[in-house]
Amino acid sequence: MTAVPDRTGGAGFPGAAADSRSRGGRKVPGRRPRQDPAAAVADAHRREWAFVLAATARVAGDIDLAEECVQDAYVAALDTWSRQGIPDNPGAWLTTTARRRAIDVLRRSATLRGKLPLLIEPLPPVPGSAPPGPFPGDDVEIPDDRLRLVFTCCHPALAREAQVALTLRLVCGLSTTEIAQAFLVPEATMAARVTRAKKKISAARIAYRVPGTAELPDRLDAVLTVVHLLYTTGHTAPAGADVVRADLVERAMDLARMLHSLMPDEREVRGLLALLLLTDARRSTRAGPGGRLLLLAEQDMIAEGAALVPGALRGGYPGRFALQAAIAALHAEAPSYQQTDWRQIVELYGVLLGVWQSPVVALNRAVAVAMADGPQAGLAEIEELERDGRLADYRYLPAAKADLLRRLGRRQEAADTYRRALELTMNAAERDFLSRRIAETGGQR
Repeated sequence: MTAVPDRTGGAGFPGAAADSRSRGGRKVPGRRPRQDPAAAVADAHRREWAFVLAATARVAGDIDLAEECVQDAYVAALDTWSRQGIPDNPGAWLTTTARRRAIDVLRRSATLRGKLPLLIEPLPPVPGSAPPGPFPGDDVEIPDDRLRLVFTCCHPALAREAQVALTLRLVCGLSTTEIAQAFLVPEATMAARVTRAKKKISAARIAYRVPGTAELPDRLDAVLTVVHLLYTTGHTAPAGADVVRADLVERAMDLARMLHSLMPDEREVRGLLALLLLTDARRSTRAGPGGRLLLLAEQDMIAEGAALVPGALRGGYPGRFALQAAIAALHAEAPSYQQTDWRQIVELYGVLLGVWQSPVVALNRAVAVAMADGPQAGLAEIEELERDGRLADYRYLPAAKADLLRRLGRRQEAADTYRRALELTMNAAERDFLSRRIAETGGQR
């Protein structure tokens, strides 16, 4: 799971492009040729939301106000771009519009407060009191607006899952459906969780404030979780025509790189970056011609990122990201899929379950058990997870079970189980793969 260059520079605002294009015999600087404005707005929402929100929040000083202003900017974009054309840099246009909107709102609010009569006499200053200290967060240099906003949203006043869900929704631009799938909960449950978190921020008057250096460690695990789930969602898109959502993957890689630059001695930061590097090294080989999904056995294993793993494992009991990175390194360094050290991977998954009791980790361990001890042993563990019920709607459980049934020669059961996986799958490439498996096991496409 690599980084892309920082995109927070100030260049490229509307009208700043050096070239100009002709439209109706008139030169129009900084505009693209005619294309569908609605599609351009949708694309900008997918690619630029995090950048625009982070930049606007710094002006607004309030996340709710920033979100409202950014939404207004996207609405304005649909109208303006339909009439005037799409700017060369949509993200910069949206950022400028949203920030101006925030400044206008703040000015109107300040004017209103200035004109209202004082309801109470101001309190006299306390004798000997010191002047206000520096703004909290001035002692830390977080190098990117988006990373700054991630740390800000992971506020300890909120429950950990609420921190992560709210940050994924506001900062990373994931839909409620995508976040619900990442947390293995119904969409309605996740929508209510995000709404409650926003209401708590408003009721408790939790202001937009960059945390200081001393506050970063308490927020780090939530921040790492946000980056990991952002990458995971992009690495295998829950829905759509493509296996990978490159915009989410690159955003997560960028944040992981910056985190490692900011906190190079944190073992779990090293572990997360190693995990992302080792996973992302295979991204270009995950789909064949026409977007066909490839099996893991057909993928190239590249050892990029393995150098970070020893440092992530040293110095005490390893954390969940360091352990996942160690597992990814074993995959990457194996001569082939069949020659992977599956027994060591089973052991590492056992250790990982000790620090992170996730049913998805248990499912991954069951798959490794099937490779080490045979499909019947893995099937027994998957059936135990079925009885547990927490993965009832997780599409990879029936997909893994069906593969083991196929390997055991239980073709009709395999076809039926592949159909169950197909019912739960919205990604087009995965649906095509499952349909082919159903046909191969003798079922109907």
